Amino acid sequence: MRRKPAFLLSARREAGFTLVELIVVIAITSIIAAVVAVFIRAPVEGYFDAARRAELTDTADTALRRMARDLRLALPNSVRTNGSAVEFLQTRTGGRYRTEPAAAGAPKCGSLDEDVLDFTATDDCFEVLGSLIPAAAAGDMVVVYNLGIEEATAYDNDNTATVAAASDASHIVLTAATQFPFESPGSRFHVVSGPVSYVCAGAGTLNGTGTGTLRRYSGYAMTSAQNVPPAGGSNALLADKVSACAFVYEQGVTERSGLVSMQLQITEDSETVSLYHEVHVPNVP
Repeated sequence: MRRKPAFLLSARREAGFTLVELIVVIAITSIIAAVVAVFIRAPVEGYFDAARRAELTDTADTALRRMARDLRLALPNSVRTNGSAVEFLQTRTGGRYRTEPAAAGAPKCGSLDEDVLDFTATDDCFEVLGSLIPAAAAGDMVVVYNLGIEEATAYDNDNTATVAAASDASHIVLTAATQFPFESPGSRFHVVSGPVSYVCAGAGTLNGTGTGTLRRYSGYAMTSAQNVPPAGGSNALLADKVSACAFVYEQGVTERSGLVSMQLQITEDSETVSLYHEVHVPNVP
């Protein structure tokens, strides 16, 4: 057998890596990676912190804006709170009722000779001045001059009647003849679709994360006293990880306006976002 020349064997040995060389390369690479990690750790953590704060802020802001949008549709003098919950009657539409008899030959509705809203006797139909847009739906509730006081509060059905059908955009037909207790100075009426509640429950923190929720309740039966949470109906989650919340309603000086103050705090991974929002509620019945 012929032996290979010595210079060929030497070239083969020089083309590879020794174990010592490989260990040195790994060690140097590890040192460089550690140094790079030290420098990029802070920016990466800052990015995730900013993203988390943005998500928490967006959640709280969206929830408060949704509440504000609904509260602006509240029936005058129907807002009530208990600190952790706010309830109101949500209006679908409204307008002005006729107080003077219609002209001869004008269309009538119901069983009465005139289509005015009568406050001296029971009435089952009245004409709307102008067009009712959107139209009232069967099962809605008509409210006249809601003052939120005894004998004039919709929660006790003092000044309410149920809509049987909306024959057209100019008339309201009631399921039963009703005599409303007080006339509205502006001849106004409101059509209410039902009560709505926003309830904050279980607010607190555990291991740096909020444990509470904020939910919207609707479709439940109206009651004289505020029930928290309401019984029946349906609910939808607006925000979770709630660590604190507070709802306060203040009557205006002139009793024709109110102010709802809302504070919502959300916490995740020891990061807390707290938002405060105020909503002016018109209380002209």
